[in-house]
Amino acid sequence: MHTREYGPGPDGPDGGAGDSGRPQVGELRVPGARLHYEVRGRGPLLVLLPGGGGDAGVYDGFAPLLADAYTVVALDPRGYSRSVLDGPPGTQTVERQADDVAALVAHLGGGPADVIGGSDGALVGLDLLARRPGLVRRVLAQEPPAFGLLPRAEEHKAFIASVHETFVREGLGPAGARFAAWAGAGGDRWEPEPALAARLFANGPHFLEHELRSFTSWLPDVEALRGPAAEGRLVLAVGRETRGALCREPALVLASLLGLDPVPLPGGHGGWLAEAEKSAVLIRELMK
Repeated sequence: MHTREYGPGPDGPDGGAGDSGRPQVGELRVPGARLHYEVRGRGPLLVLLPGGGGDAGVYDGFAPLLADAYTVVALDPRGYSRSVLDGPPGTQTVERQADDVAALVAHLGGGPADVIGGSDGALVGLDLLARRPGLVRRVLAQEPPAFGLLPRAEEHKAFIASVHETFVREGLGPAGARFAAWAGAGGDRWEPEPALAARLFANGPHFLEHELRSFTSWLPDVEALRGPAAEGRLVLAVGRETRGALCREPALVLASLLGLDPVPLPGGHGGWLAEAEKSAVLIRELMK
């Protein structure tokens, strides 16, 4: 695959970015898109996957906290922010995004990599572990929205379809608010800086049109995650402030199916975005 690197940190490709928090930036050609990614620090590879509509910038406050121990990589998923599609947008799939992450891991040295994903990024991490176990050492998946695992799955699917209908009729704001209120996914005390906030807002229509329905109806391969290739390499996490919220439930059900104990992280569905320093301390221990 063709790749282009640019914008190294002030101390060159092997240093500086981890201390300053300023990432090195790269672009990787994958089928149908050009992926924007950002690298900080040095050490074993750690890949950070944002939730739906997010990009690498959501980890700007978190990634530098681990850059002393890892080569921390964050990316814009295809079609979001600076990861440009070659053609018109279509339905996003968990598998396609997982393939993109696999290509990035291979490009950066082949792994095995640690992977942390929140929300939709957690689904991508689960698929990567199930289908590409040789590329990952450990996956932390925080509140994956696999609502198909829950009782009344068809009702949940119908509600999400109605959110899309609200988006078509009324626009981004009403649809996004309706989904967040239903899932209990709002309320984190995290405020992105203005440039990032503008990018995330611009990503909202793509998320609601091309990702929300396909990702929330995706089901993890429980047998593969239960099998020997993935054994002992998955951490399922929930937000300490999402008790009683629907967004928490798929992680609890999946943990029960796999015989795991969910780990509470600070904050709500956004987890470490809201309380990055506390989360970084915990995650250092969880990813050992």
